[in-house]
Amino acid sequence: MKFTNIQIREIHYDFEDYLYRTPIKFGGVALDRVTILNAKTTVETVSGKMSSGFGSMPLGNVWAWPSRGMTYEQTLSGMKQAAEAVAAIYRAHPMAGHPVELSHALEPTVRSFDPGLAEPMPTLAVLVAASAFDAALHDAFGKVHRLNSYRTYGPDFFEPDLGYFLGPEFAGERLDRYVRTEPRPIMPLYHLVGALDPLTPAEVKDPVGDGLPEHLGEWIEADGLTHLKIKLNGDDLGWDVDRVLAVDRVAENVQRRRGVITWYYSLDFNERCRSVGYLLEFLGQLKTRCPAGFDRVQYVEQPTARDLKANPANTMHEAAKIKPVVIDESLVDLESLDLARDMGYTGVAFKACKGQTQTLLLAAAAQKMGLFRCVQDLTCPGASLIHSAGIAAHIPGVAAIEANSRQYCPAANADWDARFPGVFTIRGGVMNTGILTGPGLGAVPV
Repeated sequence: MKFTNIQIREIHYDFEDYLYRTPIKFGGVALDRVTILNAKTTVETVSGKMSSGFGSMPLGNVWAWPSRGMTYEQTLSGMKQAAEAVAAIYRAHPMAGHPVELSHALEPTVRSFDPGLAEPMPTLAVLVAASAFDAALHDAFGKVHRLNSYRTYGPDFFEPDLGYFLGPEFAGERLDRYVRTEPRPIMPLYHLVGALDPLTPAEVKDPVGDGLPEHLGEWIEADGLTHLKIKLNGDDLGWDVDRVLAVDRVAENVQRRRGVITWYYSLDFNERCRSVGYLLEFLGQLKTRCPAGFDRVQYVEQPTARDLKANPANTMHEAAKIKPVVIDESLVDLESLDLARDMGYTGVAFKACKGQTQTLLLAAAAQKMGLFRCVQDLTCPGASLIHSAGIAAHIPGVAAIEANSRQYCPAANADWDARFPGVFTIRGGVMNTGILTGPGLGAVPV
């Protein structure tokens, strides 16, 4: 047993509620609020040193537990119950180890939790509820050793090789081969263009009046944006094509004034396309009507239903010949990653809300598979954005990062902005990820 190993001594958690500055649309549902789960974990090393770690994550129940038969309050209640159960599971674990070992060992028990509501709890919802506790564990490990957590994934701290977690193909390989010890200094930022967001001054019907930009053109100017993530409906082909054309017109005008000649789009259908045929028709129309806008598309997010096994006909082989197609909601374990690759997906979207442990392990697998990589968030504010940004800056090959809370939930960032310059306020279209070198995962709670 390594003397650096830790045991969990205490677990505490609480919730915070915020209203969004403006509504955001997820899978056809307009959302105006968020509940954030905060977790604090106290650990002790085998040699007797103690420290505490902090983790935080929006519960994101509309995204993690989409339901036609249950209300927002019911699915949120189920995820809060999951948080309580995960806290108890972590609290009761007697063994010492590295955070990756501990969370991996606890994961089957965590995944088995179900609150017994009208619908079974999706695995994705359980992972989101568990992610704050996993983050707090990694954070505590780094802090007890007075190191940034990304410096603790090598053999000096982490005994098993990846074969133990990912199978014989990884036998003898170490996790630190696939993780940077130093963050990338800057990361391009993908700005979300929500389906309800105004693009032009004429579309601003009810100004917020808080000093932040009110429409897309102002956001591009203010933040120097070069990457735009466009939310689409997935069930209205004409609207979806017209929306990208409208975004492109606004971007063309603003970027011309700024002297910018290169910028990018990602397209997010929130898995609402009935079939891959819809995506192929969409891409064909976009290329015909706006070749330059088509060329700016860097990748497409999970266009069809998240349950890959239930929809085997929705293969992405033809679409992925045109643009990278990344798995997002479907990605819950190595099996789902393997299945997605077999079905033609050529990229992976990592999210802190699925857990630090799982994200690092699947990032290693994705790199070995040669998949396109990006990091997206769940409108993460405060410590959860620090966590997400750390993942993006430390996984090699990540194309860009998202940071939607600055648009939709700036109130939750208010106490963090001055302490992490360039992370919560964007300039030149990039995030200052080079600052994320503090102990643990880098986010000391306010």
